[in-house]
Order: sequence, then C-alpha cells, then structure tokens
Amino acid sequence: MLKRLSPRVRTVLRYAITAVVLIVVGVFFAQSLSENWAEVQEAKLDFDGRMIVATLLFALAVPLSGVLWGRMVNRLSPAPEPHAGVLESIAVHCASWLLKYVPGQVGSLVNKVAWGQRRGFSRTLIVITFIYENVFLVIAAVVPSVVILALSLGVEVLGDNFGTLALPLLAVVPLLLIANRRVFKLMLAPLVKRALKRDVPDEYFLSTPATVSYQLGYVGPRLMNGLGYVFVVASVTDVAPDAWLPLAAAYMLAGAAGLLAVFVPSGLGVREAVIVLFASQYMPLGTAIITSLLARLLSTLADALVAAIYAGLRFTIPRDPEPVTS
Repeated sequence: MLKRLSPRVRTVLRYAITAVVLIVVGVFFAQSLSENWAEVQEAKLDFDGRMIVATLLFALAVPLSGVLWGRMVNRLSPAPEPHAGVLESIAVHCASWLLKYVPGQVGSLVNKVAWGQRRGFSRTLIVITFIYENVFLVIAAVVPSVVILALSLGVEVLGDNFGTLALPLLAVVPLLLIANRRVFKLMLAPLVKRALKRDVPDEYFLSTPATVSYQLGYVGPRLMNGLGYVFVVASVTDVAPDAWLPLAAAYMLAGAAGLLAVFVPSGLGVREAVIVLFASQYMPLGTAIITSLLARLLSTLADALVAAIYAGLRFTIPRDPEPVTS
C-alpha cells in the first residue's frame, strides 16, 4: 500500500506518525515524572551522588539490551544482507524502549517491525526476535530473583505473598516452553501460516546453545537495573551489605512484573508494589515506599538519557525503504 503513495506523501506520513507517537509518549512521560517528583519532594530528600550512578545504570541497561537484540536479528537472518549495525540496533531499541509508555507494548513492536521493513528484514523474523527478547528479559528477572529471595527470606515468606508473585511465576512456565526451539516453532508456525500464507523457516529459531547464550546475556541488563536500585536505597538509608543482593533481586522481579502488566504504561504502580513488598523486609515500610518512588523518578530521568542516545544515533537508521519480505 505504501509503495503506491508518492515519496512526498510517504515522507509526510512518516513525520506525522512520528509526531503523534512522540506526543503520546511525551504525555505519559511527563505524567509519570510529575507524579513521582511531587511525592519524592514531600519526603524532603537530600541530593546524593549515588542517585546519578543509579540513573546511569538504569539508562545504560537499555543500549546493552539493544546490542543483544541486534545480534539476535543478524544471527537469525538467513542471508548476510541486510545487516543491523551495533549503533543502529541501539538506536532502534532505544526508540522502542521509549514507546513502553504506550500500554500493551504495541508501539515497541510496531517500531521494530517498521524499521525491519525499511531495512529489508522479514516481518516474521522481527516479530520472533521481539518475542525472544521479552521472554529472555522476563526469565532473566524472575528465575534468579525468586531463588535469591527464597534463600534470603525463606520460602514461607514468598508463599505468604504468592498473590503478588503469581503473575511472574505463572508466566515463566510458558516462556520456558517458548525458549525451546521445537516447541516455539510448533506454537508459532500455524499462526504465521494462517496470517502470511507461508511456512516459518527453521533458521528463524535459536538453537539450544544459542538460546542459553542469549538468556545468560540478558541477565546483564537486569543486574544493572538491580544494582541501580541498590544505589537508590543507599542514597536514602543505610542497609546491611547482606541485603544488597536481595534488594537487587526485588527490583529485578518488580521489573518483570511491570513488563508483564502489558496494559499499564511502563508497569506504573505494579513495579512499585512489588518493590515495597520485598524491600520492606529490610527497611521500614515508609522508607521502602520512598525508595520505590525515587527509583521510578530516576528511571524516568534515565529514559530522558535513553531519548538522548536515540537522538544521537538516529542518523544510523536508514530512511529510504528497502524491499520487504514476509
């Protein structure tokens, strides 16, 4: 359909869609920032340099995920061309990350698919890598976190709060199945054939060694987020060193819960509830609430850095459309 339009119309549509998306994201972004800024201000916190470290860790976890996603796209692409460069992958991923403020992650997926169409990548391939990416992120957050919290707090404490853990824990089971190459293809192939009238090539799915490798790789961004929260806590109150790892695990688990709450912009409220639940085991409840709000504020500021990274790398994304495959 787009090919039938003149180049000028396509350009106008592209900029119009970009403007609408930026406005929508900006509204959610400003709302999140203002709400958390007001509540954090009421706590009368003093500035601490560790807040800057936390913000940088939150921000840098995004381009690291972008590198992993770009490598996965290149690995699964059956032909040597097209090829996604490192900087280009980071730019596309940063743009999709900012679209998390639009509920449902639809914006994030559409952005990557649209980029893939311009670069000549298969739509099916981009969708599969998007699914893999989210599967790896959730598993990397949930599995290590539950183990760490169970060892630190005891299985009884986790059992008493199973209602809060139900969503991420129950989600891990089908996600582990998707991580299996044969099962994933068995689940996806009928849908692709019905929608696109074609079979899914075997090379679009990761082998077991590659799956394990990428799964371990995605633990890195999650650990950076968890470490960022530890710096947030350290800037507010003193906690024993043996609480650092459980607190990092609590934030990682909270991130997974927020990611799974697809109808909530950026997991707003869901993430904070999980943080407070487990952080309050190591500090007063009021302090745990403050750290969750401060973490939300700093992660929102980190998104401004992510936007700056995207702005600086946007030139790496080709504008002219290339032939698109299914």
